[in-house]
Amino acid sequence: MKIAVISDIHANVYALINLLEDIDDEKVDTIICLGDLVGYGPHPNEVISMIRRRHILCIRGNYDSSVVDNEYSYIRETNINSFSLPWTVNELREENRIFLENLPSTLNLNIANKNLLFIHGSPDKINEYLLKDGDNTLKFMKSINEDVLICAHTHVPGIKEFGNKIYINSGSVGKPKICRPNSTYCILNINKNDGMKVQIKEIPYAFKRIIKDMTLLNFPEALIKSFESGLE
Repeated sequence: MKIAVISDIHANVYALINLLEDIDDEKVDTIICLGDLVGYGPHPNEVISMIRRRHILCIRGNYDSSVVDNEYSYIRETNINSFSLPWTVNELREENRIFLENLPSTLNLNIANKNLLFIHGSPDKINEYLLKDGDNTLKFMKSINEDVLICAHTHVPGIKEFGNKIYINSGSVGKPKICRPNSTYCILNINKNDGMKVQIKEIPYAFKRIIKDMTLLNFPEALIKSFESGLE
């Protein structure tokens, strides 16, 4: 079974459209999204509509949860979020808020005798960073019962083996932190004969289009630059 794992689109419909074209070329069997459809970018309704239209299996991210709550419940209270959170809450259509509210927080699958755990942050917290070399990551990889942990939230893709277990971070579609504006996502190829193969793909897109939209909407300069630079 061939699975595309995407995450952290952050209301960037141009990056999502471009990425889905690449995924279609890969001829995957299914797409799984690890959340954070909204926040930061100017296209929350367009992104959710596309996820729903494509019937993409999705879990909830920390920014999604904070938008549903209309609180800094799972995001930091920063200058950028003091703009982005209320802007997104006001922009989001009610049907899309309800969609986010009803997304599950985790997903467990068994494919070809491998148990996979899909989460946004960590098994404990939706807003906890799991970097591949982090001490907390090592702790979770020792404690989980699953064979594979697939997470996001950091906006930094990565793959690492922990004994007979595998950590995977799919990175970010819409707001990467890889010092480049390119989207990243993950492809899992799992079957009983060959086991599991993992690939991280990095895809450029026409990022100047979202820069133009954000500028016209008077988004904060620091937020605009983060989409352009691939830095936080």
